Amino acid sequence: QVRLVESGGGLVQAGGSLRLSCAASGRTFSGYAMGWFRQAPGKEREFVAAIRWNEGWTSYADSVKGRFTISRDNAKNTMYLQMNSLKPEDTAVYYCAGPYPGNNYWGQGTQVTVSS
Repeated sequence: QVRLVESGGGLVQAGGSLRLSCAASGRTFSGYAMGWFRQAPGKEREFVAAIRWNEGWTSYADSVKGRFTISRDNAKNTMYLQMNSLKPEDTAVYYCAGPYPGNNYWGQGTQVTVSS
């Protein structure tokens, strides 16, 4: 059974940082891309960032470029999202999913709240 488990969310003040983790189990995503998505209250889920597991390719939404960094640890089958200079508009539930872009598997989400 494939599982994606996010962690690392929380409450932070504007300008602060958080690091999200997505631990995958049940299969390896080596050779595939994985992604981070988010959904704010009353809004549709949106793409945040993606990374190919073993080639280093990355992609970011314009809204997070220069502030967020996606990375992965192949040995741990884990993906990360380092979020710096957080803004109140970054408040959302953050999900990891893959293989990107088909996204057959989703985690349960982790809440990120940025206070002004």
